[in-house]
Amino acid sequence: MNQSYDSIEALLDRFHAVIPAGGVGTRLWPLSRAGAPKFLHDLTGSGTTLIRSTYERLAPLSGTDVMVVTGEAHREAVVGQIPELGAEDLVLEPSPKDSAAAIGLAAAILHRRDPEIIMGSFAADHVIAPVDDFREAVSEAVAAAAGGKIVTIGITPTHPSTGFGYIRQGEKYHVPGAPNAHEVIEFVEKPDEDMAEKYVASGNYVWNAGMFVAPVALMLKHLAEAEPELHAGLTEIAAAWGTEVQEETLQRVWPQLPKTAIDYAVAEPAAAAGDVAVIPGNFTWDDVGDFAAIARLNPAAQQESMTVLGPEPRVYSEDASGVVVSETKRVVALIGVENIVVVDTEDALLVTTTDHAQSVKKAVEALKEKGDSDVL
Repeated sequence: MNQSYDSIEALLDRFHAVIPAGGVGTRLWPLSRAGAPKFLHDLTGSGTTLIRSTYERLAPLSGTDVMVVTGEAHREAVVGQIPELGAEDLVLEPSPKDSAAAIGLAAAILHRRDPEIIMGSFAADHVIAPVDDFREAVSEAVAAAAGGKIVTIGITPTHPSTGFGYIRQGEKYHVPGAPNAHEVIEFVEKPDEDMAEKYVASGNYVWNAGMFVAPVALMLKHLAEAEPELHAGLTEIAAAWGTEVQEETLQRVWPQLPKTAIDYAVAEPAAAAGDVAVIPGNFTWDDVGDFAAIARLNPAAQQESMTVLGPEPRVYSEDASGVVVSETKRVVALIGVENIVVVDTEDALLVTTTDHAQSVKKAVEALKEKGDSDVL
């Protein structure tokens, strides 16, 4: 490493962490809902919610420079989880607009504060370990971003997953402080099984975990080129931020903004322009996409072959395996069933299997169509 530790410290002084806390996590219904999305739950048995864990992972790198972008409805819950958050660093969306608007608004606000800021966007609902390896990767990403790149942290694949997008790595990107950086050739969509096996076997692909570290000016440059309407709206909101017309501007402009993902709005066009680098992350990463993930992440909570979670679960199992999440005092008895998922809440009961865990989203969509929004 050519760059001194002091100069890495100096770069981290420019680093501002951004935590987009959106999405309902419909595959975790009825535990995760619009009013209490998955980032507000402890899904790993660690004693802390996912958003608090995300904050604690980032704070040693960013200090108090942390911004959360979330829905208006989650204001109190987020402040309760991160009391250290300054009022100016809590950005409340009037309605969900996907990741480009959320991350783009953070970039626009931070750019007005200081055009030299390097921002890093990390979802509120991911589970990562070991934390030291994650921080080392982020430090490298900040150094690579300082060299003039949008940097993503890709996860070294452990198996040929068809559930994630992939990043194709190119030549080494030579910049002080980032010995593992590579140029990004392209982002690719979720592959079928045969293609996923080829990706992993090649050694040239990493999973796209949606982590982006970039100079705010470069992030906004690519947003302006690919999504000029979105960029113009976010710039107008950011110009009013912290003034007496902030709320009026937000309420007027936000509903008109295009809805798109940061991958399409920034990452893919920037990669095509040669402006993206990747740091391979050799830590474990899980986006807790369904109840099968909860079983995987909670081996310590196992009762024989059953993962049992909840404040005071009352579960009896015999010749059974799977996951039980209980938020009631009701006794749940499971006999002779394998790979079952039971989620028991006060007003909704889910029964499925770990093999069908991804299909829970369909039940949520059906309930929405029937008008049963009180349980969503």
